[in-house]
Amino acid sequence: MEHVWDRIETWLRANAPECLASLRPGATDEQIAEAEAYLEVSFPEDVRASYRIHDGQESDGPGLLDAEEFLSLGRIRSEWAVWKGLPDGGDFDGIRSDLDEGVRDDWWNPRWIPLTYNGSGDHRCLDLDPAPGREAGQVIEMWHDEPSRPRVAGSFRSWLEGFTNDLEAGRYILSEEYGGLVERDEEE
Repeated sequence: MEHVWDRIETWLRANAPECLASLRPGATDEQIAEAEAYLEVSFPEDVRASYRIHDGQESDGPGLLDAEEFLSLGRIRSEWAVWKGLPDGGDFDGIRSDLDEGVRDDWWNPRWIPLTYNGSGDHRCLDLDPAPGREAGQVIEMWHDEPSRPRVAGSFRSWLEGFTNDLEAGRYILSEEYGGLVERDEEE
């Protein structure tokens, strides 16, 4: 993960220093373990390694991933708690999402750990409870008012590497209109 983050930081330094400045210092192993205990999960090692380098970003900075905030461990906990309270109160009883290959048809699952936040209740999530035949740790999209839960990447590492490759290929720009890094075709 160090090599991936070195590449991201190099690109940000040259193209989006505001995003680079918003990245938080790495979390300690103790902070990671506390988050895992709160969420009642164990993160895959690639997630732990990434959070040791950067504990997400400051919430008032420009969105790093498709203009979405890359959540710190504290922000993960707070976003997860909001979602956890909804099914605990019966809000999703009888509601299912559209089935996507490898993703359960839950509307929300407590083992879907928010990684990003767009300010409107939508997330990219670490899926630690995939459908049978998939390994825990894939990344999915979860929109609060849409039933689709598409699989974005097979692992956290592949998701972050794909983003890094897209940065280096010139597919992203910093957009004031959208409040962070967006794909070029969204801005043009």
